[in-house]
Amino acid sequence: MTTGFGVFDRTDQMKDAGHEQVMFCQDPQSGLRAIIAIYSTALGPALGGTRFYPYPDEAAALTDVLKLSKAMAYKAACAGVDLGGGKAVILGDPTTLKTEQLLRAYGRMVESLGGRYYTACDVGTFVQDMDVIAKETRFATGRSPEHGGAGDSAVLTAYGVFQAMRAAAQQTWGEPTLTGKRVAVEGVGKVGHHLVEHLLEDGATVVVSDVNDAALARISPAAQRATVAELPLLDVDVYAPCALGATVTDELVPELQAKIVCGAANNQLAHPGIEKELADRGILYAPDYVANAGGLIQVEDEALNDVFSFERAKAKATTIFDTTLRIFQTADAEGVPPAVAADRLAERRMAEVGRLRAVLLPGQR
Repeated sequence: MTTGFGVFDRTDQMKDAGHEQVMFCQDPQSGLRAIIAIYSTALGPALGGTRFYPYPDEAAALTDVLKLSKAMAYKAACAGVDLGGGKAVILGDPTTLKTEQLLRAYGRMVESLGGRYYTACDVGTFVQDMDVIAKETRFATGRSPEHGGAGDSAVLTAYGVFQAMRAAAQQTWGEPTLTGKRVAVEGVGKVGHHLVEHLLEDGATVVVSDVNDAALARISPAAQRATVAELPLLDVDVYAPCALGATVTDELVPELQAKIVCGAANNQLAHPGIEKELADRGILYAPDYVANAGGLIQVEDEALNDVFSFERAKAKATTIFDTTLRIFQTADAEGVPPAVAADRLAERRMAEVGRLRAVLLPGQR
């Protein structure tokens, strides 16, 4: 088993990334090829899920892990947790490549970082995988309850997105409810199907799409169906991207009929600048890393406490409503899009609270 670092002059992707550490890992016998990116540990150890995905090439995987790890740092800062931001990607198709040997090899890579990085579930990895990874590292969270973990973090991720959506409704229509509104949920997998349940219970009309027929099959018949291509263009009040990122593009923005964009997907905007395009059209965007912080809050409770408490984590996730509403109000006051206001909040907390860690306490090195 070998661990190596990326060659920093091999690609422009590494330039000006701002990350503390990027580690390229491989174990040829198990087929493991992974990248772990740590954006910041200013507020505490970096935490972020492990994405197991068949990237077309290493450059695409690197692009993804750099973006995702930065978003995790901003997410933790806005959520008020004492964690930094990191992310990991394993290159390959999890349906054919995932084995106990590979997961344990990856766990040893995580352990080699000595607690600078905590991992959890993401696309392509599940609670059961974290149980296997945890056989080789102390720094795997999102484990199953029978192994002392918090279980599926998608539950509180969806709950947090619902709280952010309620805040967007308050900002747009003056009431913190989706009752009587039409919501388009794109992707009803781990998180999306829980979000649909919250919306239906709240009295919303829900339209769903997914590339996976099995995912659609478990959704309540009360939810309407649409194709993946047509769903974002529907006449709805809220568009909720809950699949992979970069779905809000230059081409889509002029076609959107929704008044609110609020979902669970990471990196929903295809590139910087789209947040202004949305604002110019009068579409309220709930920054994705603010809205989807519920899962982070859940795994933080597991990682930093002796015993996980779902009720304690849920209470903290409820405050996503207040944080999102404060970001909307700050954006209005400062004349900037909500995404800019959220970035400023995160950067301020990382700078101000992170500065305090420069003061060594007794017993620290």
